[in-house]
Amino acid sequence: MTRRFSGERLLIATHNAGKLEEIADLLRPFSVAVVSAGELGLPEPIEDGTTFVENARTKAHAAAKASGLIALSDDSGIEIDALDGAPGVYTADWAETPQGRDFTMAMSRTHDKLEAANAPHPRTARFCCTLVMAWPDGHDEVFPGVMPGQVVWPMRGEQGHGYDPIFMPDGYNITFGEMDRMEKNRISHRADAFRKLVAGCFA
Repeated sequence: MTRRFSGERLLIATHNAGKLEEIADLLRPFSVAVVSAGELGLPEPIEDGTTFVENARTKAHAAAKASGLIALSDDSGIEIDALDGAPGVYTADWAETPQGRDFTMAMSRTHDKLEAANAPHPRTARFCCTLVMAWPDGHDEVFPGVMPGQVVWPMRGEQGHGYDPIFMPDGYNITFGEMDRMEKNRISHRADAFRKLVAGCFA
C-alpha cells in the first residue's frame, strides 16, 4: 500500500530553478505549497549513486531529514543507445565547468561523441526520471518515468532546460527545446513519473 501525502507543504529537493518550476506546475492542481531545498538553504548532498533511483533517494532523504518536511526529489537524465546509455546518471556532470553548468557545451560534447562513434540515424535515446518521495521517518515511495525519442543536431529551440534542444520525443517533429512548456509537461518523462506519483500518493 502506497503511503499518501499529508500536509500543506512539500519540500522539493532541488537547487535547479528549471526543475522546480516544472514540478511546481505539475503539482498546482493539488493545492500543495512547494518550497525548494535551495530556498531553505539546505546543502546539496553528494550524488554518488550509479542509478537514478539511488541518487533520487539520497536527495530526498537528506532533504526530509534536514527539514522535517516530506520531500520530493527527482533524478533524471538522458540515455543514448549509441553511447551505451551514456550520459545517464552523469547527464548533469557532462555540463560541469569551473564556472558552473554549461549545457550548450554538454550538448556539443554529446554530438561529438556520436559523430566519433559514427552512430547511425536515428540516434535513439530516452529521457528518464525517477521521483522519490521521502518522509522524515525514513519511509519512501519510488516512481520511475520515461520518454523515448532521438537525439538530433543542430540544437533547436530556446524552451526548457538541459539537453532539451537536442531531444526530439517520439511522435513529434520538434525538440523539447521548441515545444510549448505546457505540452512538454504533459508528455515528458517527468510527467510519466508524476502520473504514477499522483495515483499513488495524491489521488
